[in-house]
Amino acid sequence: MAIAPPRPKGPPLNALRAFEAAARHQSFSLAAAELSVTPGAIAQHVKQLEGWVGGALFERSAHGVRLTRNGRAALGRLTHAFDALGDAVHELRRLSVPTDLRIAALPSVAQLWLLPRLPALRKAFPKSTFSVVAMEHPPNLIREPYDLALFITDTDRPKPNETVLAPANRFPVCAPKIARRLKTPADLAGEILLHDATWRDDWQRWLAVAGVDEALADNGPVYSLYSLAATEAVNGAGILLANEPLVEIMLRNGDLVRPFKTTDTSHAPLTATVRPTRDDRNVAAVVTWLAESSRRRRK
Repeated sequence: MAIAPPRPKGPPLNALRAFEAAARHQSFSLAAAELSVTPGAIAQHVKQLEGWVGGALFERSAHGVRLTRNGRAALGRLTHAFDALGDAVHELRRLSVPTDLRIAALPSVAQLWLLPRLPALRKAFPKSTFSVVAMEHPPNLIREPYDLALFITDTDRPKPNETVLAPANRFPVCAPKIARRLKTPADLAGEILLHDATWRDDWQRWLAVAGVDEALADNGPVYSLYSLAATEAVNGAGILLANEPLVEIMLRNGDLVRPFKTTDTSHAPLTATVRPTRDDRNVAAVVTWLAESSRRRRK
């Protein structure tokens, strides 16, 4: 009679995923944010995995967690494995729906830069379906279900899979009626400055470039969405420090004007990032179209 002993069970996939994220970030809270769970769930998954392997993978202290020697030894291969799994899932979806292109974008970029271009983009690629998801931070394109990411990041050195779409220079803009009373940057002392929460220190940086008292940056309301601040600038509520690609249409229409020529050019540009492992002519063509569209509008 054949003997078929029960096979030993491997560790749960969720526990491996939680450990890999926590180890990569060296933080349970950052891993939780990435995986959309609680830090307590990450801790439970890691504890479960440690029970399966029979040893500690993290050293816990009041200051946080630190990988043990065994944890460090496993991290590289697990990261490679989950990257490969994410790539395989992406490829499976691409083969099933080759014309479906999913775009992740910073909310302000999605609303003020991409949205006005979508009608022409759909016309240029009639066989493609475009989905847009707004998010505050760039996704992990290897693992998350997006083909293209449009973001203004903190780096001024684009990677090989990134294409610069537009410079993200900063300069003040306001409604024409306000601009008429502004002669020099020093005149901002008597005005309301509008702030975006994401780029909270931009006014201070521009004032330093303009040689004006940086203490003026403390004046004015703060908006959680750049589109709200831009709309309020159009309404005449104050002066906004423009992020160049986000106000191009308002400037072209005359809803906003530049009262001064001084520009802060130190910021990283708006870039389009494609999944590093995806060799897709359709996605490449879309990025080329977006870059050319941006250049045409800046002329």
